[in-house]
Amino acid sequence: MITGAILFQTAQALAQQLTKEKQILFTYGDFYPKDVSGYEIVVLESAHFDSKDIQVLKQQNNTVLGYISLGEVNESAAHYPEIKDFSLGKNNIWNSHILDIENKETSKSLMDIIKFNMKKGLDGMFLDNIDNYTKFGPTPEKKPALLDFLKTVKILFPEIYLMQNAGVSIIEDTHPYINSVAKESVVTDYDFGKNKYQLREEETYLRLLHELEEAYRNYKVPVILIEYAETKKLKKAIDQRLEENNWPYFIGKIDLQSIPDKN
Repeated sequence: MITGAILFQTAQALAQQLTKEKQILFTYGDFYPKDVSGYEIVVLESAHFDSKDIQVLKQQNNTVLGYISLGEVNESAAHYPEIKDFSLGKNNIWNSHILDIENKETSKSLMDIIKFNMKKGLDGMFLDNIDNYTKFGPTPEKKPALLDFLKTVKILFPEIYLMQNAGVSIIEDTHPYINSVAKESVVTDYDFGKNKYQLREEETYLRLLHELEEAYRNYKVPVILIEYAETKKLKKAIDQRLEENNWPYFIGKIDLQSIPDKN
C-alpha cells in the first residue's frame, strides 16, 4: 500500500526530474511507438494503440498516460452515443458536449474507459476539462461528484498516475487524488476566432504563473505547462519567457496531432 508520505516523496522526485529533463510529450495523433523515446511523460490518445504498442512505449519512456475528458465528450468519441442524452449543453469551440458526471450512466461510461486503458497497460490518465467544475466552468455544482469519481478511481487503481488539466482553483479539493497538474496557454493565447498563435499580455501570464506557484506551494503538486506555437520565432519567445521558470513545459500545435522536434 502506498502511504501519503511515499506519494509526497514521489511527487517531489518527479517534479525535480521533470525540471531537469523538460521532456514531456502531448500528442493525440497516431504514430509508430518505436519512434517515441526518452520522454519522462507521454500523453496520447490510446485508441490508436494496442497493448503491445503500450508495452513498447513504456520500455522507451518513463510514464505513459491515456487521454480522457471528465468534463466534455466530442461527437466523434466512441462513448458519445451512450451518454449523449445525459449531456448538459455544448461547447461550440470544440464541438463537444458538457458531461454530467453525477449521472450514473455517464460515470460508468467514463470509469469503463479508465478500466480499459489500465488493462492495456498504461500508467494512468490525463484528465481533461477539470476546469468545468470550477466557478469559472459550466458545472461547478458537480464538483462533489467529480471528487467521488476520482476517489473511486484511486481505490480501484491505487498506483494509477492522474494528471489533472486546468482547474487550478480546485486543487485544494483534487490534490489528494492527482499526481500532477497541467495548465494550457499560460504564456501563449491562441485566438480561435482568427486561428492565430500569439503571446499573452505580460501582466496576464505573470498572474497565471503566480496562481500556479501558489498552488504548488500549498499542495506540492508538480506543475506542467502546455503552450501552443507553430513558428520558431514564437517558440523562442516562449522559451525566453519561461527561461527563469523551473517547471517543465511542452510546445506544440493547437490540435496536438503531431510530434514536435525535441531539439
